[in-house]
Amino acid sequence: MTARVSPLDLLSVDRKSSVQLHRQIYETLRQYILVGTLAPNSRLPSTRALAEQLELGRNTVIAAYDQLLAEGYVETMAGSGTRVAALLQMAGNNASQARSARAMELSRRGSVIANQSQPRRPTNTTNVQPAFPDVEFFPFKLWSRLIARNARKHDEDLLGYESFAGHARLRRALANYLGVARGISCTPEQIIIVTGAQAALDLLARILIDDGDWAWLEEPGYMGARNALLGAGARIAPLRVNRRGWKLGDSHLPSPRLIYVTPSCQWPFGTVMRMEQRQQLLAAAERHGAWIIEDDYDGEYRFRGSPVPALRGLDVSDRVIYVGTFGKTLLASLRLGYMVVPVELAEVISRAVSVTGQFAPLLLQATVADFIEQGHFAAHLRRTRRLYARRQKSFVKLCRRHLSDWLSVLENDSGMQVLARFVSPFDDRDVARAGLKRGLDLQPISMNYHHGEPEHGLLLGYAGLSEPQAHKVVLALKATFLDIAHTDSAG
Repeated sequence: MTARVSPLDLLSVDRKSSVQLHRQIYETLRQYILVGTLAPNSRLPSTRALAEQLELGRNTVIAAYDQLLAEGYVETMAGSGTRVAALLQMAGNNASQARSARAMELSRRGSVIANQSQPRRPTNTTNVQPAFPDVEFFPFKLWSRLIARNARKHDEDLLGYESFAGHARLRRALANYLGVARGISCTPEQIIIVTGAQAALDLLARILIDDGDWAWLEEPGYMGARNALLGAGARIAPLRVNRRGWKLGDSHLPSPRLIYVTPSCQWPFGTVMRMEQRQQLLAAAERHGAWIIEDDYDGEYRFRGSPVPALRGLDVSDRVIYVGTFGKTLLASLRLGYMVVPVELAEVISRAVSVTGQFAPLLLQATVADFIEQGHFAAHLRRTRRLYARRQKSFVKLCRRHLSDWLSVLENDSGMQVLARFVSPFDDRDVARAGLKRGLDLQPISMNYHHGEPEHGLLLGYAGLSEPQAHKVVLALKATFLDIAHTDSAG
């Protein structure tokens, strides 16, 4: 008969370790108790017996036992020695079951949010995703000097919570800039700074939507807006869009609480909303008592004529909430966005920022304020607008030269991406998967459709691609289509 081995028979200490000996004994026994190796009510050896087993002084073992006793892992009773405390049974043996149960305890709204699809950026690929700016031409030396200067300051407005709505200088700078560049007349108090455009959409949806309220969302339209609206409990009605514009006369549209649009550069088509449609949209919002969220993600980049003024600039009823971002004009990683809100919502949304913790770093806000106030932002926009106009022409020419058998690519008046339609039928998800094998991170158009049969094609971001990179991308995309053709013929 094999003798049963106690876990305490295997207990040992490392005399060369920097961890004190009594601490080693304590940690080992504590772990045995937590995982159930030592069962509740099981008796520990006497301090004298364990000291002899480990060839240590008895005081060392006493110190370990005293710590276990102080923390409630063991208990002592006259005549029965030291025993493992019974109350730790559940924590030790049922930890995995408890964790499993907790994973299922999301709220209904939490489950909706957690299950919304969000494309991941694969590593070691060339980014051909839309709306990514160029980083090589960004003035990093100037930017670094501005950040360093602000970091050396000990100003109170950088060390505390001056305002939940954002740094005062940045709000003033934005009010001045938006009045000139986007035709928006507003006060600094109407501007709310947040951690990116998606944060603005999430916050607005939660503030303005109740469970079951209808929201109009462009179809096709931006997935991030859809996710924010669904997460707030909205029911989504498709506001149909084609290359000619928005179908605002659709009689099937229910009365909305909120309308989301991208009028300066429709996502993903790149269409600019005509004036008569802007007027129709504002009239519809007034008629239904609805709010309009104007996402101006690419409004600064128009390559023929001046940028189209924002919808917010036409809004006399104060129903349009303008959302902007520095992620397209400066760096995608800044995670800095802003809203221009109606006067009646300014204080409400400022308080909501304080509750949700959407505080953009003050050091970053102050640096962007300097960048705008000193004229660097306007100069950077002029440079990148010229750069992206050249890159779009060159990229479209490359596509037509090498990809005309598979894609029809047209120049666009605005935006940092071009729409590529298939000459013959393809599933754009299959093309994106095949492109990944060639090192391309592509966006299928179909992912922007949420109701009915989607159109298939690719939304190709060119703004961040240098000429050599663009050439490499186009050749890799050509190889992708040849791969697909070869697979189809082999099958």
